[in-house]
Amino acid sequence: MEERAKVLEPMEPKRKPSSLLWVGGIAFTFFIALLGFFLAKVPGFDHVGQLASAIVIAIVFRQFFGYPEAIRSGINFSSKKLLRFAIILYGLKLNINTVFQDGIGLLIRDVGVIAFAILFTMWLAKVFKADKTISLLLGVGTGVCGAAAIAAVAPIIKSKDEETAIGVGIIALVGTIFAIAYTILRPILPLTPVEYGIWSGTSLHEIAHVALAAAPGGEDSLAIGLLAKLGRVFLLVPLCFIFMYFVNRKKHGKETAGNKIEFPWFLIGFIVMSLFGSYVLGSHIPVSDGFTNGVSNVTTWCLTAAMVGLGLNVSLKDLRTKALRPLIAMVITSICLSVIVYFIV
Repeated sequence: MEERAKVLEPMEPKRKPSSLLWVGGIAFTFFIALLGFFLAKVPGFDHVGQLASAIVIAIVFRQFFGYPEAIRSGINFSSKKLLRFAIILYGLKLNINTVFQDGIGLLIRDVGVIAFAILFTMWLAKVFKADKTISLLLGVGTGVCGAAAIAAVAPIIKSKDEETAIGVGIIALVGTIFAIAYTILRPILPLTPVEYGIWSGTSLHEIAHVALAAAPGGEDSLAIGLLAKLGRVFLLVPLCFIFMYFVNRKKHGKETAGNKIEFPWFLIGFIVMSLFGSYVLGSHIPVSDGFTNGVSNVTTWCLTAAMVGLGLNVSLKDLRTKALRPLIAMVITSICLSVIVYFIV
């Protein structure tokens, strides 16, 4: 018994340092996020954005200095808890009232876009023998709303942190390239500003990509483009529940304990915040643009810090072996999606 007590004695003082290391891990992810913010100001990276820039820095750090094991608990908190918090706040960007009033026709089209993006990407992944999880994440990101969709679906399909980070990095890079290509093509395409906005909002990856591409078309183009995109964001919630159903069905009957996925409560938070932002803020509780921008900034910083945590798990060796074929499948899907939507606008 005395020997046992001696073994246990040294464990007591470690509680306080561990909490400091936990805070240090969170602070570290925000520090890398800050570096990503400044890198995104550099020409070239300014089109990629803070999130993707921070992931690049995190991946480079991992390759040169290894994973900072001492502060793993704080990094894990950022990559999991802050990630869910960011998705909940992201719900404020979705105006459900606007979607139902003005975007029902676009919503129906968005369903087809999401189904095509996921199913076609997975078919190409099978043809190319690409990593299924990364390909699925890229299909969801392409069809719905980029990084936010990948982050929401990842815990449901039990994606590894490095797979999620790879998916987010690819979607940010490819989406930016496509958005820039749209702005270059706009003057030579026989589309009205509204048609161009619908094309952008229905086929591009992130909300930021839609804003980047549609803005040169004018206010009408930007407004209808964001509306089309909001419809796809709205469909993220039912899509997540569909994934839950199929994952549970696939694992039903297996004896292994712990196979059943946890209910993604953060999606309920996403819905609540969407309803709150759509029907309470502005109509019953007046809010300033400063408040809206502040919430948007908090969402961006939390999401960026979370992605840093994911990026620190990426090995370049795995990136080379696992990411190339899903990337090819996603690029082909994105090109086909752009062409198809162009002809049905």
